[in-house]
Amino acid sequence: MAPNRAALIALTALAPVSWGTTYAVTTEFLPADRPLFTGLMRALPAGLLLLAMARVLPKGAWWWKAAVLGTLNIGAFFPLLFLSAYRLPGGLAAAVGSIAPLCVVGLSVLLLGQRPTARTLLAGLAAACGVSLVVLKAAGALDPLGVLAALASIASMSTGTVLTQRWGRPDGVGPLALTGWQLTAGGLLIAPLALLIEGAPPALDAPAIGGYLYLALVNTAVAYWLWFRGIGRLTATQVTFLGPLSPLTAAVIGWAALGEALTPWQLAGMALAFGATMAGQLAPAPRRKASRHCETTDRRPSVGPPARSGTADRDARPRHSSNPR
Repeated sequence: MAPNRAALIALTALAPVSWGTTYAVTTEFLPADRPLFTGLMRALPAGLLLLAMARVLPKGAWWWKAAVLGTLNIGAFFPLLFLSAYRLPGGLAAAVGSIAPLCVVGLSVLLLGQRPTARTLLAGLAAACGVSLVVLKAAGALDPLGVLAALASIASMSTGTVLTQRWGRPDGVGPLALTGWQLTAGGLLIAPLALLIEGAPPALDAPAIGGYLYLALVNTAVAYWLWFRGIGRLTATQVTFLGPLSPLTAAVIGWAALGEALTPWQLAGMALAFGATMAGQLAPAPRRKASRHCETTDRRPSVGPPARSGTADRDARPRHSSNPR
């Protein structure tokens, strides 16, 4: 793996590592049973901050594209995520979320025309099995609404991830602005729902204020900027295979900070999930093979397949042997 590509993957991986702290922060510091308000406080302040930093607004078709991506990645995903976090043990919600790589693989076939390799499918199954070994416990009854919310959140985020790669970015727009558009659009969608369904904002104590600041700045503004930056330079499947790092981080936090024990089965599951994550990064994509063939037989620079729109054309020409977008 090239050093530049390894650094890009490592930076992108910081996003799911940060998201692995969400369950602990939500359950330990935030007001109970306020998933919409929590989603709003996580999204809208971060989006407005990034918009102020980027100073770029959408143009033309990107108004509705940003609204669609903001709804899928933020506006629907956040409330569903927090609803599942409030109604399910963090481990069960994480186990449901571990199917995200397989979901993205399937959507990539439909929306991007990318055919998965057997290695990718096996890695996705291994990731789901590994995460399940880590987080699932025999005790506790299933909450049907919580399980449904977890499944819907994964479907929403997976679709948004694939569409983010399909649409790319408009000319002259970086991941900071694209992230700000989506967070703002999603936050504006959540705001009226939070007011209508949950009523006035709750009174906040110091731990809750600190928790919301952390979620908005570190867990959302920085993490989502790294995530969408990664999607712009790696494939959607590669980025999503970093997702299992989130429940693994949650398990480590539960062990280190909340006094939860780790069994040998959980340790084995952590090793399996981490190995699947690495396999998801190392598996070669067919398009990259074609690029190398062009380089060795025609002795032309590797340019990959034509991108679909905008700056995705520039992003499709990797600077450091990474897979084309």
